[in-house]
Amino acid sequence: MIAASMACPICDDTGWKAIDVDGVRRMVRCDCWRSAITSTLVDEARIPARYQNCTFDTFETNHDSLRDAHRRATDFATRFPVVERGLLFYGQPGVGKTHLATAILRAVIRTRGARGRFYETSELLRLLRETYGTGTRVNEMDILRPVMEADLLVLDDLGQEKTSDWVQETLGLLINTRYASRRPTIITTNLADSPDVSDPNSIAFRVGLRTRSRLLEMCDWVPMSGYDVREIGPHPTPDELARYHAKSPAAQTGGRTRPPSKVQDVRPRAQLKSRIPTGRDPRMELKWTGGKAGT
Repeated sequence: MIAASMACPICDDTGWKAIDVDGVRRMVRCDCWRSAITSTLVDEARIPARYQNCTFDTFETNHDSLRDAHRRATDFATRFPVVERGLLFYGQPGVGKTHLATAILRAVIRTRGARGRFYETSELLRLLRETYGTGTRVNEMDILRPVMEADLLVLDDLGQEKTSDWVQETLGLLINTRYASRRPTIITTNLADSPDVSDPNSIAFRVGLRTRSRLLEMCDWVPMSGYDVREIGPHPTPDELARYHAKSPAAQTGGRTRPPSKVQDVRPRAQLKSRIPTGRDPRMELKWTGGKAGT
């Protein structure tokens, strides 16, 4: 037989408790109710299990850029929701970009009661593709609406997916909707901000010039450099660091990334024309069935 859980000793599971305010007895929400709501919000955020223990306290600051990123992340969480811009963490794999992003998300859920969402970009796009031609009742807006309307969205590994017109238009719609609604977004990416839009490892190449421009305005870009924690492990010894720098392919780049720069478009002019005719609603390219985006 499964033992029944004990009732809250303060409110007897009613969710309300009595307090005295200036001699007047009032009913307010019990702490157990707030704890349950927070737990539900954390579950709904979809933070992967492998990042459940990612907090500000467990983040390794072994490089100047990582200390700066940690400072900016904690400052963002402290000021939320009074923030005007999101954050875009960029750098080599394994330096802790997703760690900081999930630490921010969990902090604002627990301290502010925010509605948050975490999505790996490639997973979000896969879920959207699966709505096409499946005969199910799930459509694009069933998936996109909570992503567009979240108080805080973490979009992980931007640019990891193979680019296409559909990918650029879908990401552009999502990012532009959050931009227009002034909802902050945390983004992580391994891509550089190359001035050459023909560079397949550049943000402009993967998401398009227009979306890159939106990201420059709606996010503070935060570079992150250091060793790959996934490869070398936490708290490496001096000997382990020496072997890493001598043999690891990841160390050969030195974790260098380019800061945001003015993009010089090198493509032929004919290729710059939008594939969507002027006046055509880009949502139609997504088989849009809903009304105004974000509503």
